[in-house]
Amino acid sequence: MLKNMLMAAALGVLVVGTGCHRNTRDSAENDAERAVDKTKDAAEEAGDKIEDTAEEAGDKIEDATDN
Repeated sequence: MLKNMLMAAALGVLVVGTGCHRNTRDSAENDAERAVDKTKDAAEEAGDKIEDTAEEAGDKIEDATDN
């Protein structure tokens, strides 16, 4: 989870850095927006995975205590 978020942030920094040197200002802004969107998506996916894992653990605990 944290690894994915850090990778997305690093990718975003690289995209922004490359965009600023090679593209126009508008293109660099678009690259930055895409990088932010990718970072948000990665964070949401990580959050969903954590939630799913917590629910599965809760279900297993309930099953164990029911027996």
